[in-house]
Amino acid sequence: MKIISCFILGLGLVFFAGFQDEAIADEKLPATLAGLKSGVVAVGTFMPTRNPRGVFLGTGFVVGNGSLVATNAHVLPKSLDAAHREEMAIFVRRSGKSEMAYVKQVAIDSVHDVAILKLSGSGRLPPLKLGVVGHVQEGRLYAFTGYPIGMVLGLYPVTHRGIVSAITPMAIPQLSTRQLNPKMIKRLRHPYNVFQLDATAYPGNSGSPLYDVESGEVVGIINKVFVKESKEAVLSNPSGITYAIPINHLQDLLKTLKAKPD
Repeated sequence: MKIISCFILGLGLVFFAGFQDEAIADEKLPATLAGLKSGVVAVGTFMPTRNPRGVFLGTGFVVGNGSLVATNAHVLPKSLDAAHREEMAIFVRRSGKSEMAYVKQVAIDSVHDVAILKLSGSGRLPPLKLGVVGHVQEGRLYAFTGYPIGMVLGLYPVTHRGIVSAITPMAIPQLSTRQLNPKMIKRLRHPYNVFQLDATAYPGNSGSPLYDVESGEVVGIINKVFVKESKEAVLSNPSGITYAIPINHLQDLLKTLKAKPD
């Protein structure tokens, strides 16, 4: 009886400790969010003759010296209407005002669905701090901030939170070769892990930073399309599960920029 009582007490202490950690994280999230929200932007295009002139395609976040923006490669437009002066742009709300800045693509990693954009001119925004992928733990609470459902909700960043429920392979071998497609075969040749979350992301959240709620360090990039093409290809109705690309792939891409001569 004494052994059983000790076991139950131990389980209670573990549960209490986990609940206490989450409560502490919840208390710190507002301050963390206030410190990084101005570095989270909407990514899209701007055309002077269009109505609306600005169109959101996804989310991005500022990195490096404040002149670079990270996002998903699939967020970028497949083409631009040069004849009507359509250009890639980012949109952000600062001091209660909506601002727009033109950007250009400077680096892309299509294998990991990561892209880097550069602000035109000498513009700068507050950069987010990048974390260490090795510190990410299953069961730990994280948050992501972005622009879900595009322009429907306006230029107001929305934040969701949830735990990393699993660290899982990007593509899993299928039971039948009939379930394979060219994209899956390519990704099976270059396997890597992604973060599976128990929070729901929406169209427009692609490119959002996934960050530690206490430190604000970015550990992943929310991905609403690219990952599902592999992990849920056999489902007729894809799940509501949210995935994130580990931040080390962005860090590797940033290194290639530093290696390029000016």
